Amino acid sequence: MTAFWTEPDYDDHELVELVRDPHSGLTAIIAVHSTHLGPGAGGTRFWHYAEPKDAMRDALRLSRGMSYKNAMAGLPMGGGKAVILADEDGTKTPDLLAAFGDAVEALGGKYVTAEDVGIGEADMSAVAERTSYVSGLPVEDGQAGGDPGPFTAMGIYLGIKAAVAHKLGKDSVEGVHVAIQGTGSVGGGVARLLAKDGAKLTLSDIDEDRAARIASELGADTVSPDRIMGVACDVFSPNALGAILDDEGIARLDCAIVAGGANNQLARAHHGKVLADRGILYAPDYVINAGGIISVTLEYLCRTEGQPCDINEVRKRIAQIPERLIEIWQESERSDLSPDVVADRMAQERIGRR
Repeated sequence: MTAFWTEPDYDDHELVELVRDPHSGLTAIIAVHSTHLGPGAGGTRFWHYAEPKDAMRDALRLSRGMSYKNAMAGLPMGGGKAVILADEDGTKTPDLLAAFGDAVEALGGKYVTAEDVGIGEADMSAVAERTSYVSGLPVEDGQAGGDPGPFTAMGIYLGIKAAVAHKLGKDSVEGVHVAIQGTGSVGGGVARLLAKDGAKLTLSDIDEDRAARIASELGADTVSPDRIMGVACDVFSPNALGAILDDEGIARLDCAIVAGGANNQLARAHHGKVLADRGILYAPDYVINAGGIISVTLEYLCRTEGQPCDINEVRKRIAQIPERLIEIWQESERSDLSPDVVADRMAQERIGRR
């Protein structure tokens, strides 16, 4: 693995730590981008990477994205992220989770972890046995916390509705065609919310059986994963892994709007302008997908303060996501800068980097 400070995605990160525990087989990277607003907060990704450099790229990009996401959501948290390098079989053991919890604890609160791809509530509960710097834990009904997926989905759903109103001039998504890439906890949740409003859906997932089950439930169509980006639709909603909006991916798009929950959708910074030049409205990913971090952050803050957190406060804050998107799009139109650049500048000002 090359020196992290030579990586193109290194952005004056405050901390980048490689964690190795031979006994449990743990190899992980914890990256903290900024603690300007509070401890670096962001989930842990459990994933098999073909190359170690891909794991480092993910940790660097995702932690920076969390700095921006938390700042734009008005949360008193900085940005951090962890990736656990899974083997080809995805082996996850109690010892491995315990070792990871010990690594988080050793940072003394500089990083607060939660769920991400490949990590669920049960895993966070195991990690919580070794550290208090964790969120996304099971909670009682009516309280903030637990699985962040449904909260992320709600924010994306509201963001898609705002994008449809802004770009297409429609006050409803009834009859609007949305192509959804990824039908897991987030993408599946978005699909169900849109289906209730009468949207026309085309679904795709690397787990094609899962996509087919949800399509049957909702009366949606499916296509193979290699075709979803080329579907003629009103909205393309990426809800799987990131870096899909590169030159080739953008050229395949046949839509008016890109709005989804995947992190780091733009392969490189200039791809936001490529989208804008094609007349495609982009909802910056770390703004539209903030619902989950809003939930787990309020859960964490309430727990550390020893008081329950009303889920209605979470919903209230998620309902503000469309307002932030509209502000970004309006400033984009005034300044002739792409929405991602506008959002980045707003976030950088909030974390003291402009």
